[in-house]
Amino acid sequence: MNKNKKDIDIDKLDRKSEKIGMGGYLSIDKDENIYQKRMVQRKEVQQKRLEARNKEKGLIIVFTGNGKGKTTAALGMALRTLGHGNNVAIVQFIKGGWEPGEFEALKLYGNCLKWHAFGEGFTWETQNRERDKELVKSAWTKSLEYLKDPAMKLVILDEINIAIKLGYLSSEEVQIGLQSRPHLTHAVLTGRSASKTLIESADLVTEMKLVHHPFKEKGIKAQKGIEY
Repeated sequence: MNKNKKDIDIDKLDRKSEKIGMGGYLSIDKDENIYQKRMVQRKEVQQKRLEARNKEKGLIIVFTGNGKGKTTAALGMALRTLGHGNNVAIVQFIKGGWEPGEFEALKLYGNCLKWHAFGEGFTWETQNRERDKELVKSAWTKSLEYLKDPAMKLVILDEINIAIKLGYLSSEEVQIGLQSRPHLTHAVLTGRSASKTLIESADLVTEMKLVHHPFKEKGIKAQKGIEY
Protein backbone atom coordinates (compact mmCIF):
# COMPACT_ATOMS: atom_id res chain seq x y z
CA MET A 1 0.00 0.00 0.00
CA ASN A 2 1.41 3.38 -1.06
CA LYS A 3 1.78 5.97 1.69
CA ASN A 4 0.64 9.55 1.23
CA LYS A 5 2.91 12.53 1.85
CA LYS A 6 1.66 13.04 5.41
CA ASP A 7 2.41 9.44 6.39
CA ILE A 8 5.87 9.70 4.82
CA ASP A 9 6.56 12.91 6.78
CA ILE A 10 5.43 11.22 10.01
CA ASP A 11 7.78 8.29 9.32
CA LYS A 12 10.66 10.73 8.83
CA LEU A 13 9.89 12.45 12.13
CA ASP A 14 9.72 9.08 13.90
CA ARG A 15 13.12 8.05 12.52
CA LYS A 16 14.63 11.40 13.45
CA SER A 17 13.24 11.11 16.97
CA GLU A 18 14.73 7.62 17.31
CA LYS A 19 18.09 8.81 16.01
CA ILE A 20 18.27 11.68 18.52
CA GLY A 21 17.38 9.29 21.35
CA MET A 22 15.69 9.57 24.73
CA GLY A 23 18.54 11.26 26.52
CA GLY A 24 19.61 10.67 30.08
CA TYR A 25 22.79 8.63 30.44
CA LEU A 26 21.82 6.69 27.32
CA SER A 27 23.06 9.70 25.37
CA ILE A 28 26.60 9.60 23.92
CA ASP A 29 27.13 13.29 24.72
CA LYS A 30 29.67 13.96 27.47
CA ASP A 31 29.41 17.73 27.26
CA GLU A 32 26.27 19.05 29.03
CA ASN A 33 25.86 21.95 26.57
CA ILE A 34 25.85 19.57 23.60
CA TYR A 35 23.46 17.29 25.46
CA GLN A 36 21.08 20.17 26.15
CA LYS A 37 21.07 21.17 22.47
CA ARG A 38 20.27 17.59 21.53
CA MET A 39 17.32 17.53 23.93
CA VAL A 40 16.05 20.87 22.58
CA GLN A 41 16.10 19.31 19.12
CA ARG A 42 14.32 16.21 20.47
CA LYS A 43 11.61 18.40 21.98
CA GLU A 44 11.08 20.21 18.67
CA VAL A 45 10.77 16.92 16.79
CA GLN A 46 8.40 15.53 19.42
CA GLN A 47 6.15 18.57 19.12
CA LYS A 48 5.96 18.09 15.35
CA ARG A 49 5.15 14.39 15.85
CA LEU A 50 2.26 15.31 18.15
CA GLU A 51 0.93 17.95 15.74
CA ALA A 52 1.07 15.50 12.82
CA ARG A 53 -0.98 12.91 14.68
CA ASN A 54 -4.24 14.82 14.98
CA LYS A 55 -6.83 12.10 14.34
CA GLU A 56 -9.43 11.24 16.97
CA LYS A 57 -11.62 8.14 17.03
CA GLY A 58 -13.10 5.60 19.37
CA LEU A 59 -10.52 2.89 19.99
CA ILE A 60 -10.82 -0.87 20.36
CA ILE A 61 -8.43 -1.83 23.16
CA VAL A 62 -7.53 -5.39 24.14
CA PHE A 63 -5.82 -6.44 27.37
CA THR A 64 -4.89 -10.11 27.20
CA GLY A 65 -2.17 -12.59 28.21
CA ASN A 66 -1.57 -14.91 31.16
CA GLY A 67 -0.27 -12.24 33.52
CA LYS A 68 -2.26 -10.35 36.14
CA GLY A 69 -3.46 -6.80 35.58
CA LYS A 70 -5.83 -6.97 32.62
CA THR A 71 -8.98 -5.91 34.46
CA THR A 72 -6.95 -3.54 36.61
CA ALA A 73 -5.62 -1.77 33.51
CA ALA A 74 -9.14 -1.44 32.12
CA LEU A 75 -10.42 -0.01 35.39
CA GLY A 76 -7.56 2.48 35.37
CA MET A 77 -8.95 3.75 32.06
CA ALA A 78 -12.41 3.87 33.64
CA LEU A 79 -11.10 6.05 36.45
CA ARG A 80 -9.35 8.35 33.99
CA THR A 81 -12.51 8.67 31.87
CA LEU A 82 -14.69 9.36 34.90
CA GLY A 83 -12.18 11.95 36.04
CA HIS A 84 -12.80 13.85 32.81
CA GLY A 85 -16.53 13.87 33.54
CA ASN A 86 -17.49 11.24 30.96
CA ASN A 87 -19.75 8.18 31.30
CA VAL A 88 -18.42 4.63 31.66
CA ALA A 89 -20.16 1.25 31.42
CA ILE A 90 -18.58 -1.95 32.76
CA VAL A 91 -20.05 -5.34 31.89
CA GLN A 92 -18.39 -8.36 33.49
CA PHE A 93 -18.62 -11.72 31.76
CA ILE A 94 -17.94 -14.92 33.77
CA LYS A 95 -17.06 -12.98 36.92
CA GLY A 96 -19.76 -12.52 39.54
CA GLY A 97 -21.00 -13.46 42.97
CA TRP A 98 -19.04 -10.73 44.75
CA GLU A 99 -18.45 -7.00 44.64
CA PRO A 100 -14.77 -6.18 44.17
CA GLY A 101 -13.03 -3.27 45.87
CA GLU A 102 -12.98 -1.35 42.59
CA PHE A 103 -16.79 -1.30 42.53
CA GLU A 104 -16.95 0.12 46.04
CA ALA A 105 -14.51 2.88 45.05
CA LEU A 106 -15.94 3.72 41.63
CA LYS A 107 -19.59 3.79 42.71
CA LEU A 108 -18.80 7.19 44.23
CA TYR A 109 -19.21 8.49 40.66
CA GLY A 110 -22.93 7.73 40.80
CA ASN A 111 -24.84 7.68 37.52
CA CYS A 112 -21.71 8.36 35.48
CA LEU A 113 -20.81 4.70 36.02
CA LYS A 114 -22.88 1.67 35.05
CA TRP A 115 -21.57 -1.65 36.39
CA HIS A 116 -23.04 -5.11 35.73
CA ALA A 117 -21.66 -8.50 36.77
CA PHE A 118 -23.51 -11.22 34.86
CA GLY A 119 -21.43 -14.25 35.74
CA GLU A 120 -21.89 -16.64 38.62
CA GLY A 121 -18.27 -17.66 38.94
CA PHE A 122 -15.74 -19.84 37.18
CA THR A 123 -16.83 -22.86 35.13
CA TRP A 124 -15.79 -25.30 37.86
CA GLU A 125 -18.02 -23.41 40.29
CA THR A 126 -21.11 -23.09 38.07
CA GLN A 127 -20.81 -26.59 36.53
CA ASN A 128 -23.58 -25.74 34.08
CA ARG A 129 -22.64 -24.82 30.52
CA GLU A 130 -26.14 -23.91 29.40
CA ARG A 131 -26.60 -21.58 32.36
CA ASP A 132 -23.19 -20.01 31.71
CA LYS A 133 -24.07 -19.48 28.06
CA GLU A 134 -27.39 -17.90 29.00
CA LEU A 135 -25.65 -15.44 31.33
CA VAL A 136 -23.06 -14.59 28.69
CA LYS A 137 -25.84 -13.85 26.19
CA SER A 138 -27.50 -11.56 28.74
CA ALA A 139 -24.18 -9.81 29.32
CA TRP A 140 -23.70 -9.34 25.58
CA THR A 141 -27.22 -7.94 25.14
CA LYS A 142 -26.52 -5.37 27.86
CA SER A 143 -23.11 -4.63 26.31
CA LEU A 144 -24.73 -3.86 22.95
CA GLU A 145 -27.03 -1.34 24.62
CA TYR A 146 -24.02 0.54 25.97
CA LEU A 147 -21.91 0.17 22.84
CA LYS A 148 -24.64 1.87 20.79
CA ASP A 149 -25.28 4.59 23.38
CA PRO A 150 -23.62 7.90 22.35
CA ALA A 151 -23.69 9.01 26.00
CA MET A 152 -21.05 6.37 26.84
CA LYS A 153 -17.45 7.39 26.35
CA LEU A 154 -15.95 4.07 27.47
CA VAL A 155 -17.43 0.56 27.52
CA ILE A 156 -15.43 -2.16 29.28
CA LEU A 157 -16.22 -5.78 28.41
CA ASP A 158 -14.43 -7.57 31.22
CA GLU A 159 -13.42 -11.20 30.60
CA ILE A 160 -15.26 -11.27 27.27
CA ASN A 161 -12.20 -12.93 25.73
CA ILE A 162 -12.75 -15.91 28.04
CA ALA A 163 -16.43 -16.06 27.10
CA ILE A 164 -15.40 -16.26 23.44
CA LYS A 165 -12.70 -18.87 24.15
CA LEU A 166 -15.18 -21.10 25.99
CA GLY A 167 -17.57 -21.02 23.03
CA TYR A 168 -20.34 -19.03 24.72
CA LEU A 169 -20.02 -16.13 22.26
CA SER A 170 -18.57 -15.85 18.76
CA SER A 171 -15.72 -13.53 17.88
CA GLU A 172 -17.58 -12.51 14.71
CA GLU A 173 -20.66 -11.51 16.70
CA VAL A 174 -18.52 -9.34 18.97
CA GLN A 175 -16.82 -7.69 16.00
CA ILE A 176 -20.18 -6.73 14.51
CA GLY A 177 -21.25 -5.30 17.86
CA LEU A 178 -18.09 -3.24 18.18
CA GLN A 179 -18.73 -1.73 14.76
CA SER A 180 -22.06 -0.37 16.02
CA ARG A 181 -20.32 2.13 18.32
CA PRO A 182 -20.58 5.88 17.83
CA HIS A 183 -17.39 7.33 16.32
CA LEU A 184 -15.84 8.50 19.61
CA THR A 185 -16.82 5.64 21.94
CA HIS A 186 -13.92 3.53 23.19
CA ALA A 187 -14.29 -0.21 23.91
CA VAL A 188 -11.97 -2.26 26.12
CA LEU A 189 -11.96 -6.08 25.98
CA THR A 190 -10.16 -8.02 28.69
CA GLY A 191 -9.30 -11.65 29.35
CA ARG A 192 -6.59 -14.11 28.41
CA SER A 193 -6.51 -15.88 25.05
CA ALA A 194 -7.99 -13.05 22.97
CA SER A 195 -8.95 -14.31 19.52
CA LYS A 196 -6.67 -13.62 16.58
CA THR A 197 -9.53 -11.82 14.82
CA LEU A 198 -10.02 -9.36 17.68
CA ILE A 199 -6.30 -8.78 18.09
CA GLU A 200 -5.91 -7.97 14.40
CA SER A 201 -8.84 -5.53 14.38
CA ALA A 202 -7.91 -3.74 17.63
CA ASP A 203 -6.23 -0.34 17.75
CA LEU A 204 -4.29 -1.09 20.92
CA VAL A 205 -3.31 -4.52 22.24
CA THR A 206 -1.33 -5.17 25.41
CA GLU A 207 -0.32 -8.67 26.45
CA MET A 208 0.33 -9.22 30.16
CA LYS A 209 3.19 -11.68 30.63
CA LEU A 210 3.33 -13.88 33.72
CA VAL A 211 6.75 -13.92 35.40
CA HIS A 212 5.95 -14.83 39.03
CA HIS A 213 2.64 -15.61 40.75
CA PRO A 214 2.26 -15.91 44.56
CA PHE A 215 -0.66 -18.37 44.42
CA LYS A 216 1.08 -20.83 42.11
CA GLU A 217 4.60 -20.52 43.46
CA LYS A 218 4.21 -19.76 47.17
CA GLY A 219 0.72 -20.91 48.10
CA ILE A 220 -0.42 -17.39 48.96
CA LYS A 221 -4.18 -16.94 48.78
CA ALA A 222 -6.07 -14.16 46.99
CA GLN A 223 -5.92 -11.02 49.14
CA LYS A 224 -8.05 -7.89 49.44
CA GLY A 225 -6.72 -4.97 47.44
CA ILE A 226 -4.60 -7.22 45.21
CA GLU A 227 -6.94 -9.77 43.67
CA TYR A 228 -10.28 -8.19 44.57
